[in-house]
Amino acid sequence: MNKEIISTKEAPAAIGPYSQAIAANGFLYISGQMGVDPTTGALVEGVEAQAHQAFKNLSAILKAKNLTLKDVVKSLVFLKNMDDFTAINKIYADYFGSDFPARSCVEVARLPKDAMIEIEVIAAL
Repeated sequence: MNKEIISTKEAPAAIGPYSQAIAANGFLYISGQMGVDPTTGALVEGVEAQAHQAFKNLSAILKAKNLTLKDVVKSLVFLKNMDDFTAINKIYADYFGSDFPARSCVEVARLPKDAMIEIEVIAAL
């Protein structure tokens, strides 16, 4: 297997023993991104602001491999509160347009940094 570690300063550094992304076998696997501002390292406030920042972080990592959200084939959205599902769906749709990837969305008890949302994606290279 040919594996390449992807890292960019345009997205937050990993807060644990993992890579921002791995390119392997024709796909880019991006670790979950939260609403962390890469310049301050702080979590932005509010679920909608966190969702927008998570998409900015994902886009920055995709850009490091000359990809965009249009190259995403699968996403997984973790929500702290499923009551935010409708608001997040609107934001999600705005970022993906009409070319939606396959997706899972789950409610979780807790996320790192007490984030309200985390999104991970897989993109085709």
